[in-house]
Amino acid sequence: MLFLPDLYMIESTISGAERSMRINKFLAEQGVASRRGSDVLVSEGRVKINGRVAVAGDHVEADDVVELDGKILSHKVKYEYYILNKPKGYVCTVSDDKERKTVMDLLPEGAGRVYPVGRLDYETEGLLILTNDGNLAYRLTAPQSEIPKTYLVRIEGSITPAELNRLRAGVEIEPGVVTKKCKINVIETDKAFTKLHVILTEGKNREIRKMFETIGKHIDFLKRIKIGELTLSGLDRGKARKLSPEEVYYLQNL
Repeated sequence: MLFLPDLYMIESTISGAERSMRINKFLAEQGVASRRGSDVLVSEGRVKINGRVAVAGDHVEADDVVELDGKILSHKVKYEYYILNKPKGYVCTVSDDKERKTVMDLLPEGAGRVYPVGRLDYETEGLLILTNDGNLAYRLTAPQSEIPKTYLVRIEGSITPAELNRLRAGVEIEPGVVTKKCKINVIETDKAFTKLHVILTEGKNREIRKMFETIGKHIDFLKRIKIGELTLSGLDRGKARKLSPEEVYYLQNL
């Protein structure tokens, strides 16, 4: 059991030592967009502070009135955190212009306005966090955080020790784009297929699939099974549940 302070609360407010914060951080904590997305909202002139159109770098004080598209945003936000066992055939977006199913369709009725943290591609299954906590989302996805994420990978055929070592050392998956060193272990193999655990500390687009393509291997199954030591813990495919306060605290302190 992880230590959890008695007064732990899943909410945000500008108070105490932090009397102000940058406008993009404030908007991210509201769950309206990521920090980068919040910068776009500001640049488009959609955000006002005390009736004045906000600009990049503005700070928000505890008694300021902040509006987005004319709607006043509260200084206190109740955060929500969900863990989802994503199945194949869903995209990790809030909506999709191709009318494909999205992970939002799998959230329980009554779930608040939350967003996927990072992405698993259309064919990839497994652990996905959804939240309106912009700080946690940033921590879990920022390259400098180097949070380990573990994947179960199945490839067709076998893999040699030399090929494993090449992947572990880092490979060029696009011109000028080289993967970081990673951990890869074979857990089962025969002539038809090989199962492996791959642990990454970064999250480039379709990274694992591209890594194995560099050694001529096709992935026919890919599932994220861990973020740090957080697992799906019996959560059925296609199901979601709220994270416990202990689990949230763990992720915030990875």
